[in-house]
Amino acid sequence: MKSHFLIALGLVASVWMAAPVQAQEVTKETVEGIVNFNRIETTVACAGAVKATAVPEIKKFGFVSIINLRQASEQGADLEGEAAAAKAADIRYYSIPFNVASPDPAVADKFLEAITAKGSEPAFIHCAGGGRAATMWFLKRLVVDHWDVERASKEATALGMTNPALKQFAIDYAQTHKR
Repeated sequence: MKSHFLIALGLVASVWMAAPVQAQEVTKETVEGIVNFNRIETTVACAGAVKATAVPEIKKFGFVSIINLRQASEQGADLEGEAAAAKAADIRYYSIPFNVASPDPAVADKFLEAITAKGSEPAFIHCAGGGRAATMWFLKRLVVDHWDVERASKEATALGMTNPALKQFAIDYAQTHKR
């Protein structure tokens, strides 16, 4: 079954820190086994559910890490299968379960550690539908890249951020965790 995924790619971290980053157009692609695939440049992608069989395609796109925000209890989540596929494809894999109903700042801490770890970019970030992935990217833009809320929100919305409560969680977190 073909699925569409939102994927967004930003710019290299050193470029983010050295100069203002221009907003980039989000492009959509169809990739077997990936839902809502939208892309921006070359260092990050945000998407929804991923089948383990799609991991080799993620590798072909040049991603060196996968950050999975799904909880093991979610319908269709195959954390072990995806982790095994990532290992077989030689992709760094992070499982950072993020609960929409009760967002936890400790999860945001783990996400920021993963996304800023040396050798983690380009990173493929995903959840079930893409909303949590886009929200965590929004949070990264606020905390690490020091983007203002309006600019970061515009990009994250294009990537699939739709939950106002998660958006507020990210804004609140950013206000107390600037780097």
